[in-house]
Amino acid sequence: MSKLRRLGFFSRLLDDATAAERLRLVTEQIVHAEAFGFDSAWVAQHHFHEAEGGLPSPLVFLASVAARTQRIRLGTGIVTLPLENPVRVAEDALVLDLIAGGRLEFGVGTGGTPSSFTAFGLQSEQRAEVFAKHLALVRDAWAGRPLPGGDRLYPSSPQLLDRIWQASFSVTGGARAGLAGDGLMLSRTQPRAPEAPQATLADLQLPIIEAYRAALPAGRAERIVGSRSVFVADDRALARRLAEEGLRRSLARQAGPDRPGADASLDELIARQDVHVGTPSEVIASLRADPTLAQVTDLVCQVHSVDPPHRHILRSIELIATEVAPALGWQGPAKTRSSSLSTQQAIA
Repeated sequence: MSKLRRLGFFSRLLDDATAAERLRLVTEQIVHAEAFGFDSAWVAQHHFHEAEGGLPSPLVFLASVAARTQRIRLGTGIVTLPLENPVRVAEDALVLDLIAGGRLEFGVGTGGTPSSFTAFGLQSEQRAEVFAKHLALVRDAWAGRPLPGGDRLYPSSPQLLDRIWQASFSVTGGARAGLAGDGLMLSRTQPRAPEAPQATLADLQLPIIEAYRAALPAGRAERIVGSRSVFVADDRALARRLAEEGLRRSLARQAGPDRPGADASLDELIARQDVHVGTPSEVIASLRADPTLAQVTDLVCQVHSVDPPHRHILRSIELIATEVAPALGWQGPAKTRSSSLSTQQAIA
């Protein structure tokens, strides 16, 4: 069993604002997370779709965040590697890592909607094959090995080889990440199979962890991110009201036969979307009931699909760092900024 060693904050840049304002707000949220001791901050890459998270260039954005922070590690969760030129990604990542003083964590995956692949002149069915080819080129570039044509990346960045994370929904993907000695990234939620619609998230993710560990080379330390939807508020009624608003917005964007009906209760929506919401004590109990989290090294919290207003995200960050994560075994800084009280007063 792993011990929770690190605490992370994750954002898909879904604040109810313009694109420029989204960048500013999430930067402020990451700066706030650093002030309260969070170990890492992660951002997702999404092409084209505003409602899914409007950040096509996470490395560019994180370079800006690096200038506003000093300690917090900066991660991509994820770069959709099949849609990228792997040599250019390797170059941009190493420059970001230099700017950030060695703080980059490089999460990659095969994801992306089929329409995104089409816009890049690719077929979605090719994603696994292209991903493997591109990731091998990134590794070669960082290791200083010759690339096609004989050129080598300048500067080489072998230190980044130990900071690759692979996201996966499958046992096969977990084994692939383990065999490579990479970190494993588990999602906040994932689809249930038609034959097992009531499966818990642990039912789906514990076998992935098992496959990852079985494939990990001897002597290689495991790195397992468990991403979870976590929204904490001082008041239960406030937490549930904002969750109701956000989850119903999310429901309206969903499609497919397993989509909950419009008459689904809030508790049904919370369960279907694997959300942990409420006061600190409620969220602590909810997270403790998730067997997957007893096996991860990193708990990474995001507010999606609740997506509350910015000031409530800031307060949730504070409560996670000062009350929730310590109860789960995280040993963060002994003291946090006194802004906790001022933020609470601003919300009240």
